[in-house]
Formats: sequence, C-alpha cells, structure tokens
Amino acid sequence: MGVREIEVFRVVMNAGSTSKAARVLGVSQPAVSQAIRKLETSAGIQLFHRTGGRLIATEEAHALMVDVDKLFVGMDAIEHRIKSLKQFGTGRLAIAVHPAVGNTFMPRALAEFDLAQRDIRVSLRVQSSREVHQEVSAGLCDFGVMADEMPVVGLEHSEFINEPGVIALPKGHPLSSKSSICAKDLGGYDFIALNPEDSSRRRLEVALDLESVSLNVRVETAYAHTICSMVSRGIGIAFINPLAAVDFIDRGLVVRPFELDIRTRSLLLFRPGKPLSDTAKKLLTIMRVQLARDLKLVKRYFSI
Repeated sequence: MGVREIEVFRVVMNAGSTSKAARVLGVSQPAVSQAIRKLETSAGIQLFHRTGGRLIATEEAHALMVDVDKLFVGMDAIEHRIKSLKQFGTGRLAIAVHPAVGNTFMPRALAEFDLAQRDIRVSLRVQSSREVHQEVSAGLCDFGVMADEMPVVGLEHSEFINEPGVIALPKGHPLSSKSSICAKDLGGYDFIALNPEDSSRRRLEVALDLESVSLNVRVETAYAHTICSMVSRGIGIAFINPLAAVDFIDRGLVVRPFELDIRTRSLLLFRPGKPLSDTAKKLLTIMRVQLARDLKLVKRYFSI
C-alpha cells in the first residue's frame, strides 16, 4: 500500500468519479482505476462497487476516508512548514533588549516584521543592560540590544543607535515656541530624568556642568516611555532618546532638538561563534529600516 494509491483514493472520493479524479491528478482514467484496484488488493477490502461504469463508495471506503483526511491534513502542515522554513528559516527568536528600545521601538519593528505571516514566535525580554549582556554571554538569546554603559569585552557588537537626544515638552509649554532648546532653558523648569546610572543622563549632566546649569529634577525613573507619559501630562520636561517620543507625539508630546550634542547610544550584541539565523538577520534588517523611519518622523515634528 503506497502513499500514491491513498492519494488517488482521496481524490476519487472528493471528486466523485474516476474521470474527474484523472483531470485533477493529470493522469489517465485507466491509471486512476488501476491505482484503486491496487489499493483494494493491498488492503484486502472492497472500497468501491462498480455499477454501470461508475464507482460507488462502500461503507469501508467512507470509514477509511476519515483517517485519510487526517493524514493529508498532516501532510499539508508539513508542506506548509517546509515552505515556511525555505522562505523564513526557523520559527523562533529570543531577543534581549534594554527598555529604551524594548518598550516602544520593538513593538513597532515586530509589527512591521509580520510574525503571523512568517509563522514566527518571539521571546522578547525587556531587561536592564546588565541583564542583556548576561543573556547574550550565556547564549540564551539570538542577539541583544543594550545601552553603552556596559563593557563589550568577549562579545561581538555593532552600533545600532547613535543619535542626539531631544527635549520633550508638554503641549503649550513656554519652551515649545522655540525651534531648538539651549542648555540654559532647562534650568528654570521641573525636570524628569532617567536614573543616575543611565549613561545618557551622565553625559547630559557633564555637559550641563560645563554650561553652569543645574537641573531641578522632580522625578527619576528607569524608563524613557514613562518619562514621555509624565511629560505629556505636564509634570515636567525631559531629555530623551528620540525613539521614545514616537508613540507619544500624537498624544500631545512636543519634541525639540537640543543645541548640545548629547548622544543616546545602543549597541547590538552577539555571542562569538554563534551565527545568526536567516530569520534573525531579516529581523535586524527590519529593525534598521524601522529605526530610520522613526527618526525621520521625530525630526519632522521639530518645527511644528
């Protein structure tokens, strides 16, 4: 009993006749009849009554068809999986990213990646840069993205973000009428800051010390998206990674360039000797495209 005979049987059952089955299969009608007789001989049961040149399915044929359908559903799934693997690679990714990238940017990038179409499952771990470093070092994820506050000795890395930070303001704030914000503008208003250990905050404070400007820090938090939410509610102003502003621009957040070139940097991390899958490479390409799109969007709002 071969798979080919079972396939012919299934087509005959669905088509209702050997002539229609022959057209579906692209073979001659005698070839279909021969395959059915071979299946009956091999199985030792009669699957069809022959009446006036027609095949009438027996009760045994209908009973067999239940299991045959299950078989071909499985075969269809295997065929789909093979096509998916050929086009997209393996279907699971594990990614560790620090909050500035994970909380707002990665959802946009993953939506653009179209996970359902590619049949991919993702474990997205939003963690501190130290934890991201540990995950990549231990080989627990495909790649990581962390701030530049951790050493990268022993890991392969490349730059993902190196952009000037921007100033976030509530709608209607006195500084929103300015086309750009200078250091001395920050001294007169409540400020919402990242935690002291954040590398971009340290760079900001060093630069402001040189300008003899002190910040009136009203709130400290670890997350840029939390800062944007508080700024949009009028709690204070802030210096942020431009990526964090994207989801809040249509919620009343005002974004202006900062005259001091204080960089916000994120690094891609890879474990040496662990090649990236094709799926991971494609996601990284999407991430870079999304990054360029997001930065363009933020800069478009500088003068609004």
